[in-house]
Amino acid sequence: MSARRVGWLLAAALAVIVFAIWLSSRRHLDRDMMVGALVLPGLEHNVNTVSRASLRKGDGTRTTLQKDGDTWRVAERGWPADVGKVRKLLLDLGALNIVEEKTRLPANYPQLGVEDVSSPKASGTLVEIGSPTHSWAVIIGKSSGAKSGYVRVANAPQTLLAAPLLSVDSDPKSWLERAVLDIPVARVRQVEEHPAQGAPFTVAREKKEQNDFTVTPIPKGRELLNAAAAEPITTALASLTLEDVHKADPKNGSPGARALYRTFDGLEVEVSGRKEGTHSLIALSAHSTSPDTSAEAERLNARLAGWELEVPDYKHSAIFSPLEELLKKPPQPAKKAAARPAGPAKGATKPAAAIPAPGTVPSK
Repeated sequence: MSARRVGWLLAAALAVIVFAIWLSSRRHLDRDMMVGALVLPGLEHNVNTVSRASLRKGDGTRTTLQKDGDTWRVAERGWPADVGKVRKLLLDLGALNIVEEKTRLPANYPQLGVEDVSSPKASGTLVEIGSPTHSWAVIIGKSSGAKSGYVRVANAPQTLLAAPLLSVDSDPKSWLERAVLDIPVARVRQVEEHPAQGAPFTVAREKKEQNDFTVTPIPKGRELLNAAAAEPITTALASLTLEDVHKADPKNGSPGARALYRTFDGLEVEVSGRKEGTHSLIALSAHSTSPDTSAEAERLNARLAGWELEVPDYKHSAIFSPLEELLKKPPQPAKKAAARPAGPAKGATKPAAAIPAPGTVPSK
């Protein structure tokens, strides 16, 4: 064999070795899973056709998002979902791209949070997306910095580092549309309060131009904390939001407190409330005394009738403020000086002891 031919063979062998090293550096990425490729190909073009999304963890928490016309709902509550949050989830999943390939070994999945969620100890979240013609499923694991995180396409062995970083929550509460209603103080004319404890009272003003509300009746000898003492009550329905929601249960009995809000334009909103452990719950109903607000009352009732809303505790406390919290503390009765035993006047001299007469024996 000539030296020239040996040289060609050595060159060819070296080329094969270099190619093998290059393939190894690619760490066996599948053809459709190259760096920069989409983790869920096809989703980016079908975001608007998606009609269902579910998020599930190994501990049993689950959220099912269903599209009903133009509205998304949280199936576990039956309440509208936050459309902006749902759309962001779908867009982020559609844009999810591969940064780097990671482990294929199932024993290493828990370290990255991408083990199957069939295990109660699994820390990741399985996200399943469905449209009339396609479906996608991916396990969202732990984060790796501020811009990327670990993911694994369901039923695939390959773990991936992918961007953008996805933050998902399988608790139905986190997907609810939180806005309830917004009645700014500028509209409020009167509020009738019927606290769970204590006497009923009313806060009111005659004209919109009045900044402060009068409070009646005020017990004899008492006075308001200040001119704006009723402000927490009159502003409580402005930007009212919920933390959770459930269908009202008649077994819960009558509410502990009621407040009736009346506006200058004829809308009336009755709020009833109760406490259940640490949860602050309210129910709302609307009525109109003017054609100008009849449509608004109908919309509120259509959306809120039959529901019991969990609201922030500070809002609940403001809506049902007892009269005592609006008043100055009553003056404390003056303390009586403690009685002291009578003694010699200041500056008086101690009387001298009696001297016995001569020949007498002093008594003991």
